[in-house]
Amino acid sequence: MRIVFFGSPAAALPSLERLLADGHSVELVITQPDKPAGRGRSLMACPVARFAREKGLAVHQPERVRRDPRSLELLQAIRPDIGVVVAFGQILPSEVIDLPKWHTVNVHFSLLPKYRGASPVSWALLRGETRTGVTIFELNEKMDEGGILSFRELDILPRENAGQLETRLARTGAELLSETLATRPRLSLVPQDHAAATSAPKLKKEDGRLVWTEPAEAVDRKVRAFTPRPSAYAFLAGRRIQFIQGKPLDERAGSGSPGLVLSSGPDGIRTCCGQETVYLLEKVKPESRAEMSAAEFGRGRRWTAGERWE
Repeated sequence: MRIVFFGSPAAALPSLERLLADGHSVELVITQPDKPAGRGRSLMACPVARFAREKGLAVHQPERVRRDPRSLELLQAIRPDIGVVVAFGQILPSEVIDLPKWHTVNVHFSLLPKYRGASPVSWALLRGETRTGVTIFELNEKMDEGGILSFRELDILPRENAGQLETRLARTGAELLSETLATRPRLSLVPQDHAAATSAPKLKKEDGRLVWTEPAEAVDRKVRAFTPRPSAYAFLAGRRIQFIQGKPLDERAGSGSPGLVLSSGPDGIRTCCGQETVYLLEKVKPESRAEMSAAEFGRGRRWTAGERWE
């Protein structure tokens, strides 16, 4: 098939790589513009743009496809068989979606209609799901509401964070995309049950602040859901500490109040949470420092009696 690919982050790369490996002709890659990054704020291309250039593929980087006549002109000149969208980050207009022969499909990292939106992986973890998956559906101008072509379920591993789960879903999505395109002419669209839909809006940095009155299970879900981005965090003695990994413990905190540091030792930092539950912090990233074990972080500071996360 002659394909136009829309995608931006690393999670989109397995699908693009698989399209090339399957012998499809990727005529154009439309991706996000280069953006300032790092301390020097120099412009950096997203992973899909870098990969496409390395492979000699044509790349177009509009600020907004909706406001970019050039995007439509390029598609009209190519006349692709199908458009493929994986984590592109923009909503496409109907004239772009419907232009290809087989229209445009999206590889979405949830079992639609659950978790429509920009952060389906994180919201599945936040809600304590034990299973999720990948859905391939035909786009329309509404948010993830098009007819379904195929789907595949995956178990969520007990201590998996959003980055790890997204990596597995990206690989599964690439496999499912390959199978779906091979049989696309024979597939029928299955309408979604809109009454069963749930949303997964984009997470903001401030959403990652931990709430110690919640039980340890909820704290753990947030840490997993916000790792590696936009990060879960708390403040200790005025310093922002990013939580990378931990787990709820099967023990009671007794008379401790939420946020109280119970101990710091070789296994990590134990903190009292809501309902007298206990969370063990195992990996951290202190402000302006590299990631380290919580044990190492604890050894490097002087603890005072009654110290707590702010």
